[in-house]
Amino acid sequence: MKLFSRGDGEGFVVAFVNNLVQLLILAPLCTVVLGFSPALIYGRILPGVAISFLVGNLFYAWQALQLAKRENRSDVTALPYGISTPGLFAHVFLVMLPAKQLAIAHGMADPERFAWHAGLVACFVGGLLEFGCAFFAAWIRRHTPPAAMLATLAGVGLGFLGLSFLFQAFASPVIGLVMLVLVFMIFFGRVKFRGGIPATVVILIVGTALAWATGLAPVGGPTAQPLAHFKLYFPLPVLGELWTALFGGHIVAYLSVVIPIGLLGVLASLQNIESAAAAGDNYPVRPSLVINGLGTIAAACFGSPFPSSIYIGHPAWKKLGARAGYSVLNGIGVTLVCITGSMAALTWLIPAEAGIAIILWIGIIIAAQAFEVTEKKYYPAVVVGLLPALAAWAMLIVKTSLGAGGAVLAAPLVASAHAAGAYIGGGFALEQGFLYSAMIWSAIVVCIVDRAWRRAAAWCAIGCVLALTGLMHSYALTGRDTVIDLPLLSWLSGQWTPGRPLFPAGGAALGYALAALVFLLAKYLTVPRAEDDVA
Repeated sequence: MKLFSRGDGEGFVVAFVNNLVQLLILAPLCTVVLGFSPALIYGRILPGVAISFLVGNLFYAWQALQLAKRENRSDVTALPYGISTPGLFAHVFLVMLPAKQLAIAHGMADPERFAWHAGLVACFVGGLLEFGCAFFAAWIRRHTPPAAMLATLAGVGLGFLGLSFLFQAFASPVIGLVMLVLVFMIFFGRVKFRGGIPATVVILIVGTALAWATGLAPVGGPTAQPLAHFKLYFPLPVLGELWTALFGGHIVAYLSVVIPIGLLGVLASLQNIESAAAAGDNYPVRPSLVINGLGTIAAACFGSPFPSSIYIGHPAWKKLGARAGYSVLNGIGVTLVCITGSMAALTWLIPAEAGIAIILWIGIIIAAQAFEVTEKKYYPAVVVGLLPALAAWAMLIVKTSLGAGGAVLAAPLVASAHAAGAYIGGGFALEQGFLYSAMIWSAIVVCIVDRAWRRAAAWCAIGCVLALTGLMHSYALTGRDTVIDLPLLSWLSGQWTPGRPLFPAGGAALGYALAALVFLLAKYLTVPRAEDDVA
């Protein structure tokens, strides 16, 4: 098989536009939500993104050629690869934004650098986790209920990808509603445009035209200088920054985000490899996952706080006739955008509203998949697994709104809210380590459905340990935000303040322990009943 085939051109356009939509979301998130400077975004983060794209796309193109040579075929399609969408939003809203707000609350001199460091650590540790799990992926998949893994990701999809951008769409309804209809029509209605024009190209053109017609563009207004950052930014290692970040107290604080997102990334990549096998391209699992992890590690080492992943959609690229060349072209195309500062001009030209419907669709698909591949009897487990992520998203909206109104997030405000029937304290507790909570509670319900009481007790024991150590349900109020509270770690490191509770989530830990006891006694206290029996 040759490196380039006739279908690689169209395959490249579709892959490039899909990745461009993500970059059009990434850049405004870094600018507006995180308040990062152009120097950091264009000089460090985007060149790091470029490195991760080159590592992954070039390897998967080479891998496709090797498979074609080994099987004497000419129709092998490379695995699609790019930034992990759930990882992107998790690292922005659950790692870097809380880190920056914590830095501001403590009066740190450079909150931007502190937040960026938190993102680098999350990305690097996540990459190590993905790399290590490449050797144990089958074991992890065998011992974790699929409903628990998928429901955890589905909650992120519905909340941080779905509802967030649905709100944004209805805030600008002229463009938002049209884009929603276009995206839903194309992807849910299973239609395509005449002439073979890629749907994502049409969506971006229509969205951009409506944005300019309604005044949403140009982004930044008439005083913006879209070409001010147009120059060559060579990717440079940031090993010194990464080393400082690794010892800056970020690792434990954000493990509750990094571990679940990393595990979900491994399993999602594994499922995408299996999807490729079903389409006829049977790639070896371990090297595919190893490079997946190395790509994320490379991103962190060169300044990007965003993990990469094997994409969903291999069968679609195969139907387009794409082979290995589209992956090479995609890596080169995204690299040129990232290292030339041209993203500044693109974000000036194309506002986020032009592409957010695609991200919303991704969130819906992620949530729908949790039900599609789960047995019907486990649907309650999926629904339960959705709730912690939706609660975390709701708490983010609450905190952002309170902060915008100038309110101080302190104990008296929480007490007043409780007195009014709004139990935001419970929401804050659920928010901390919500990815753990989602997985644990979904797994518990799966075990209950199967009447596997000992396994349910084991999951409760995991919850007890996580709550006891502070990695789940433990929070502290900073005036502007809630952050994870880890006094046990402070005590172990000799930095604990006497009088401060060692176990802020001790009540939750006791609750999990008692729940485990209930499950252990269930065998002796309950008997199975028929569906129509009264409980």
